[in-house]
Amino acid sequence: MAFRIVRNDITKMNTEAIVNTANDRPTVGTGCDAAVYEAAGMDELLAYRKEKIGYVPEGEVFITPGFKLPAKYIIHAVSPLYMGGGEGEEEKLRSCYQKSLQLAKEKGIRSLSFPLISTGGFGYPKEEGMRIAVDEINAFLLQNEMEIFLVVFDDKARDLGKRICPELEEYIDRNYVEEKSNEEYGAPSGPHYGAAYGAANAVPLAAAYSEPPAAPYSVPFGAPSPEAGKKKGEKAKRDHGNSLILSLRKPRAEQLEEESCEEPFLDFETGHESKLRERMQHISDTFSQYLMYLIREKNMENAEVYKRAIVDKKIFSKIKNNADYHPQKLTALCLCVGAKLNLDESKDLLARAGYALSPCDKTDIIFSYFIENGIYDMIELDIQLEEHGLPCIIS
Repeated sequence: MAFRIVRNDITKMNTEAIVNTANDRPTVGTGCDAAVYEAAGMDELLAYRKEKIGYVPEGEVFITPGFKLPAKYIIHAVSPLYMGGGEGEEEKLRSCYQKSLQLAKEKGIRSLSFPLISTGGFGYPKEEGMRIAVDEINAFLLQNEMEIFLVVFDDKARDLGKRICPELEEYIDRNYVEEKSNEEYGAPSGPHYGAAYGAANAVPLAAAYSEPPAAPYSVPFGAPSPEAGKKKGEKAKRDHGNSLILSLRKPRAEQLEEESCEEPFLDFETGHESKLRERMQHISDTFSQYLMYLIREKNMENAEVYKRAIVDKKIFSKIKNNADYHPQKLTALCLCVGAKLNLDESKDLLARAGYALSPCDKTDIIFSYFIENGIYDMIELDIQLEEHGLPCIIS
């Protein structure tokens, strides 16, 4: 059935069961655990845990009634405390997902909501925790029918979502809607626009003949008569209009050359020549080669990049070990986020795989917004895709 990532409070999810991140002993923890106990009824749920459940080791699960929650059941997954990754934390975290899903199946539960287990107070790295959750949920759904939600709700996710939503809508309107309008109706043109230069450089020629606001007129001692001043003003106006029209007719290269003459001198050699020479050495790199170069240049580890991108390690290994490997576009986009590339670097890398960021594709625009604003959070990006009715990447 369905698997979706949503931003919500798990205690408000109207699914048949929810999963809680529980302690091994009958005590109430922080974060998700505290929120679930408070919403379900602290006294009733804690008494049930003490009397009927007791101690449960990490990686194991147990089930209780939902009490005051919308959900009928709570499946409690005893979450591993992250100790650096060398204490069997991954196996225990995978077990939390596997055993929660199996218990839900045994109870005949048809809809289930998970938090991102262990990534809050238990300290598990968020991107790695997401990858494990997606692995286990997708593996279960290959052979079973269930509606599953992965619920992301912490202070960072909530605040980021509030900030992104209005700005992203404006960004989509500014890029996608404008491009679609031009595609359907054509760019502005006509007697008042420099059509040969496109809408971006169009200047209303009428502006060349517009008069500045009138000022109180006075004739200083020795100044020409009003009639002479009027004729001189008309000539200046014509000269200004003619010079503007001529500037529009000049080749763009000449205009840029004139503008550059006015700029202060920059010591290009000191600041940029070595970097430019280094980039020129990679001009013929394939996607794989250029990605590896950018990762090294940014002093990143490969694992850091593919985990942030939530790209499977096997796929990343294929890209790394095969210079001619051709990734899918979504994989390439995710790696731009994983490597924290800026917009120009992303466009350059994508072009080496034969891709481009299209202003007519909402998925591309959302990726462009995140990259342009330095928001390298694949989970939030996936939620935004979901909220805009687009195919998700992670789920």
